[in-house]
Formats: sequence, C-alpha cells, structure tokens
Amino acid sequence: MSSLSNPVPSAAGTEEDQLPAAVARLLKRDAAGLVAAIIQQHDTNEVLMLGWMDDEALRRTLSTGRVTFYSRSRQEYWRKGDTSGHVQWVKSVALDCDGDALLVRVDQVGAACHTGTRTCFDGRWIAAVAGPAAEENPTAKESN
Repeated sequence: MSSLSNPVPSAAGTEEDQLPAAVARLLKRDAAGLVAAIIQQHDTNEVLMLGWMDDEALRRTLSTGRVTFYSRSRQEYWRKGDTSGHVQWVKSVALDCDGDALLVRVDQVGAACHTGTRTCFDGRWIAAVAGPAAEENPTAKESN
C-alpha cells in the first residue's frame, strides 16, 4: 500500500481490503505512491479527464464499480459524483505497458469536469502544428 493515509477506516490486513497482489506488483507509482488514471467514455472513446489513484483508490474502483481518486491537493479520497451526481460507472480498467498509467473506461453520467463541461478538455485547445497522417509519413515504421 502507498504511504498516503486512508481516511475511511477498514479492517486492516484482510485480503478484501487490499489491492490484489498480482495487480499491485504491476504498478509503477510516482514518488507520492500515485498512478495516473485516464478516464475515457466507453462507447464514444472521448477522453474525459485525468485523475490520480493510489493502491486504495484503485482497489475501491475495482471492487465497487465506481471510480475513486486520490486528491493530491486535499490529500483524501473522493468518489466521482458523490457531491455532483455526475457518476462514473466503471466498464473496464487497463494498465499501460509500463505500469505507470491506467485507462479506466466508464459510463459517464453528466459532466466529467468540475467546471461543468462534458470533458476536462472541452474548449481548451492549444495551437500546434499538425504532423502528416501515418500513411503519408515515409519515416513511419511498422512497429514501435
């Protein structure tokens, strides 16, 4: 488990109150014990938001069907939708190839962003030069 405190009391040490060891071994946490969690709408593939999870937040997410994050600023757990009603129902969870990021596919109810927008990226585009499509790129390789 990470060094972050757990504000919700539980029966310490029981197997059901811990992230499965096989999953915990695969995670590469940052210095604070956290892993980035990319939240994506399961049927449209919209990227909704980015949050942070420690072992306990991931355990809660995997075992309850609702997404739980760890707030770095408040240093506490929060479950998406408890105050706003904008719930994220878990559809699937995947770990990236390096073990340092999660992809949580959800069914989002209402806005995902605390500002009230559908995603945390709506209307926040930054100007950038776009590269060619992969089929137009002569330096593109078959595999990375």
